[in-house]
Amino acid sequence: MAKKTATKTKKTNLIIVESPAKAKTIEKYLGSGYTVKASMGHLIDLPKSRIAIDIEHGFQPEYITVRGRAKLLKELQQDAKNAKHVFLASDNDREGEAIAYHLCNAIREKCEDVPINRIVFNEITPQAIKTAVQNPMDIDEAKVNAQKARRVLDRLVGYNLSPLLWQKVKNGLSAGRVQSVALRLICEREAEVENFIPEEFWTLEGAFKKGKTAFDAQLALYKGEKPTLKNEREVQAIIDVLHGKEATVTDIKSTQKTIHPKPPFTTSTMQQTAANRLGFTSRKTMQIAQQLYEGIAVGSSRVGLITYMRTDSVRISDVALAEVRNWIGEQYPAFLPEKPNFYSVGAKAQDAHEGIRPTYCTYTPDYLKDYLNRDQLRLYTLIWERFVASQMTGAKTETLSYEISAGDAVFRTASTKVTDKGFYAVLNLLLSKEEKGKALPALKTGDTLTVDSLTPEQHFTQGPARYTDASIVKMLEQKGIGRPSTYAPIISVLLDRYYVNRSNKQLVPTQLGRIINDLLVANFKDVIDVNFTAGMEQKLDEIEEHNADWSKIIGSFYTPFIAQVDSVMAHLGSLKGSLDEPTNFTCEKCGKRMMKKLGRFGFFLACEGFPECRNTKSIPLAKCPRPGCGGDIVSRRAKGRGKEFFGCTNFPKCNFISHFKPINALCPKCGWFMVEKYDKKNGSYKACVNPDCDYLHSVVEGIEDRDID
Repeated sequence: MAKKTATKTKKTNLIIVESPAKAKTIEKYLGSGYTVKASMGHLIDLPKSRIAIDIEHGFQPEYITVRGRAKLLKELQQDAKNAKHVFLASDNDREGEAIAYHLCNAIREKCEDVPINRIVFNEITPQAIKTAVQNPMDIDEAKVNAQKARRVLDRLVGYNLSPLLWQKVKNGLSAGRVQSVALRLICEREAEVENFIPEEFWTLEGAFKKGKTAFDAQLALYKGEKPTLKNEREVQAIIDVLHGKEATVTDIKSTQKTIHPKPPFTTSTMQQTAANRLGFTSRKTMQIAQQLYEGIAVGSSRVGLITYMRTDSVRISDVALAEVRNWIGEQYPAFLPEKPNFYSVGAKAQDAHEGIRPTYCTYTPDYLKDYLNRDQLRLYTLIWERFVASQMTGAKTETLSYEISAGDAVFRTASTKVTDKGFYAVLNLLLSKEEKGKALPALKTGDTLTVDSLTPEQHFTQGPARYTDASIVKMLEQKGIGRPSTYAPIISVLLDRYYVNRSNKQLVPTQLGRIINDLLVANFKDVIDVNFTAGMEQKLDEIEEHNADWSKIIGSFYTPFIAQVDSVMAHLGSLKGSLDEPTNFTCEKCGKRMMKKLGRFGFFLACEGFPECRNTKSIPLAKCPRPGCGGDIVSRRAKGRGKEFFGCTNFPKCNFISHFKPINALCPKCGWFMVEKYDKKNGSYKACVNPDCDYLHSVVEGIEDRDID
């Protein structure tokens, strides 16, 4: 009788990446000889329940398996035991290197014999993945140490400052090494905004006509000097003098200019451009970029559409340069420069990755429009246009500047036209209004013009602008605070903890954020400092470059820091309850007075009988304007991360809703409450919330209210 032979499972190569989407894309590229699994990020990390840093023994971190991840780790260990080779393919940055390091150690504990290597790639394409597998390497322990130093430093700062805030201000608060510096920048800018006093000034615009063509020009000189018009009386005096005067073209200047294309995106410039052009938050931009990087189904295959999206470099590989120049040569041969355009990498850049670019420039936005959702397509279009344009010739423009004299006044206007499209030829979404140009009639010196009208316009000087997602990212990059991977999380943390709010896409510190910032700046000025934080980032770079010992850097920081924490804990008085204010509202449950208190999401009303009475409610901001309702308008928020809105307390009986916060004023026309609005033309202004009322006026203090067009 024949013996049965046991069939051995054929061993495959195991590749471990961070996300399932990336695993799905890569597995299709490599075929049956490879198994691709996802670690879902960190499996081994510091516990959340305690500081877990051994201060006495070189600040060694005490790592544990992340709660809820033990089963996945065990599965990966078993997969590794059955593999002939393990390739750790987490992201090519400090966090990715740490993930690979911990995975390697965990696998080694269960199976000592299986070979384990690190592989890295900048794009998820068949060629890039196969090249990475053919060139395995060891884990970069210097990069792991840089991540460890950053993790330990953040833990020491956060887990010492946060308990101080709990004891002195309010339970549940938190502080962090980098987030607190960003909060400080936002609070300092808010102080500048509040302290700014706007000044009134006026301009004078002339409407001129040549034949049937009309155009406008601004008053540039009066009696040979640049006019400073402080009020309507001064500008009206000039209008009276110019009344009936003949207007003549007295000078025409032509200026040629070459506009050079911008380099490919870095993480920072991508976030800034997506915020300015698409209105995306930094978090949203990175989420969509991650999707494009990890792979999208295009027809019957999954394709990684862009290179790695966390980078501070504008460098491009030789292969990508050759491909894009070939594409431009076929599609726009007239705009292909003789040699590739090269861009300098910033002095603070780590230059570990290429700039952000499409993996295949032949995948045009038009080609992909049926495979991407709206937001994916818009972001991909920005990336594609920016990269392709970066390797085209400059655009050439001609600007005609006209001077028009009328009496002692000189008016100026200009018209710019593109004489050679250059890289403009490939731009669509990235083309600005200025680049699209405006047309003026053909004029020559000595032409007499008809003066249709002279229109004065009131303005107010604009103070410093509040930070937006785009401008705070730009500032963080300029100051050397954080790295490409941390810009979006820094903003998200401040918003999630209600230290900052978004208002008209601007970042505004909350009362809670201001209190925390004031306390930290007053007591930890050197730690919550831009230069200190930027300097620490440089030291982390030195660790990664094998030029510094991570534990010595942590030690030199920790000793004075913890001494200051102990001193503040001992001597700073408690601020708990200092912001509580008695109100005229009465608790409907027990009859006691309601107190105004500061909570995580702003001020609210709470019964002073707490804890016996736990009645709380939102602070009324205005009376509901609906006839016969009698309810109050309060702040509300949709579930989760929902946007704040303002609704009636009698909901659902009354469904009144406003998306603008009521201010302490009633409309003189209809009696409904007023709200503050903002637009680029008028700045901040007050408007009636009633959709059937058109009452608007200025919100600038110290200046008489005026109608706004």
